[in-house]
Amino acid sequence: MIGRVAIFLYGIACYLIFFATFLYAIAFLGDFGMVKSIDSGREIPDAQALAINAALLGLFAVQHSVMARPWFKEAWTRIIPPAAERSTYVLFASLALALLFWQWRPMGGSVWEVGNGAARVALWVVYGLGWALLLLATFLINHFDLFGLRQVYLHLMGKPDAGLYFRTPGMYRYVRHPIYFSWLCIFWATPEMTVAHLMFAIATTGYILMAIPWEERDLIQIHGEAYRLYREQVPKLLPLRFRKRREREAVAAGD
Repeated sequence: MIGRVAIFLYGIACYLIFFATFLYAIAFLGDFGMVKSIDSGREIPDAQALAINAALLGLFAVQHSVMARPWFKEAWTRIIPPAAERSTYVLFASLALALLFWQWRPMGGSVWEVGNGAARVALWVVYGLGWALLLLATFLINHFDLFGLRQVYLHLMGKPDAGLYFRTPGMYRYVRHPIYFSWLCIFWATPEMTVAHLMFAIATTGYILMAIPWEERDLIQIHGEAYRLYREQVPKLLPLRFRKRREREAVAAGD
């Protein structure tokens, strides 16, 4: 029982570290000035800043991708308790992000700056909605499973973890990856796009586009034909296919 309690407390600690990192990320990417942000910190020559920032982004991408793969999980759970696997993934992701926030270097130059009041407010609204949509998307598919709390709780109670069945609640009926869509809104919705911010946005967008096929291959292995049909019927990031379908139905109804 002591071991179960220890794993449960470990899961709670990992979640709290994630949540603190999540809150810091809002200020970091928004460049709010109250903390070290994407456009603040010690300035160094742009070539050095580019190399450091690229290494930080690469480290996060490798951690985020490799530790999520089934083959790594299978090997990793020979070392750590299976119930703590997801919490450990969340911990390492949070630490990789914290390192990025700490060591990120600003890069001079402005790509665009929106001075118009209404347009500026609109971009901040999109930025805020991106974070809200991100949280909502995690709760729709089980926020506590995604961040390891469900697993450590079941282990504490001595209950088996049978996993979650495949379902498509809310916005998942219209796009397969609303979490990634939310991140894109967050990365690009800024009234002041600097060179450093643009580098971050391009790199993370590229990572998302590469990560989706990897993730979907894993999901097909887990959920089989159900996810394969879902992938064929529902768009990846934008509900454009549904829009076209509604247009065709409207034309047919008019005839």
